[in-house]
Amino acid sequence: MQTSLPVGKLSPRYLAQLFERYTFPDERVLLGPGIGHDAAVISFGDRYLVAKTDPITFATDEIGWYAVHVNANDVACTGATPRWFMATLLLPEGRADRSMVDTIFDQIAGACTALDVALIGGHTEVTTGFDRPVIVGCMLGEVALDRLVRADGARPGDVLVVTKGVAVEGTAIIAREIGAALQDLGADFLARCRDFLYTPGISVVRDAAVATAAGRVHAMHDPTEGGLASGLWEMAEAAGVGLVVDEAALPVLPETDVLCRRLGVNPLGLIASGSLLMALPPTAVDAVCTALREAGISATEIGVVVEREAGIVLRGPDGDRELPYFTQDEIVKALG
Repeated sequence: MQTSLPVGKLSPRYLAQLFERYTFPDERVLLGPGIGHDAAVISFGDRYLVAKTDPITFATDEIGWYAVHVNANDVACTGATPRWFMATLLLPEGRADRSMVDTIFDQIAGACTALDVALIGGHTEVTTGFDRPVIVGCMLGEVALDRLVRADGARPGDVLVVTKGVAVEGTAIIAREIGAALQDLGADFLARCRDFLYTPGISVVRDAAVATAAGRVHAMHDPTEGGLASGLWEMAEAAGVGLVVDEAALPVLPETDVLCRRLGVNPLGLIASGSLLMALPPTAVDAVCTALREAGISATEIGVVVEREAGIVLRGPDGDRELPYFTQDEIVKALG
């Protein structure tokens, strides 16, 4: 009898086996499935089409907003501009009504308007087997041939930079989903945490646009499920490199730290949309970080890219240890 798979991402090793077994080359596909490849890149002559699909499974509040921005983030991490969005909306039998549908479509429309993205299609149905609505989004974008940033572009010697802080999305989800159980932390505190969805916000589209306009960027990644730690692993795996990450430099947001300590979760493994992870050549660090800060976006140097043989290391006060990889996001533990 086979063991059931746990909640969360499939293991990188198993996923790699699936890719090797079931995917086939296409001469127009510049970047296809792979560990750390969050968007596909397809040649369209004078430009590249970038395609991304991702579901919203942990959040129940504002899922339309999440769906648009999470998918747009991965498109933006290739240097592309998000243009067109499609959504598959699965509604729970016995609970769905017109008010639920209208609310979700309002959220999708608001997020698309904020990003100047067109909603071009999708699918909706009321279905069995769900206790809440689920959205699977698909975002398409385009990028000029000379502006593409590859997910596998990190190189030894690059500097690792992260915007905003750890973990914006997870903080918002916790406050929105289980805030009633955390009332002793104070109404103002919980309101700030809920507002992380918008400020500093889960979108990194502007972060990516500012960074790529300011200087050369070798790789970008939007850490989502599994948090910043798993995002770092995925960036390294995609490029076949190692990393040395400075634990003291990691910008864990104060509100996030309070919630994580209260719930006994590791902020490095908490779902983290809103933070843009970049690998920059040393000559570009000052220009990119300055441009981001002038745009009101914080940017922090957190480590360096090294040769693969050096491993993926978290450097702390007690020495080096392997950076953890979270196949199951810490949000599962937080939400109980």
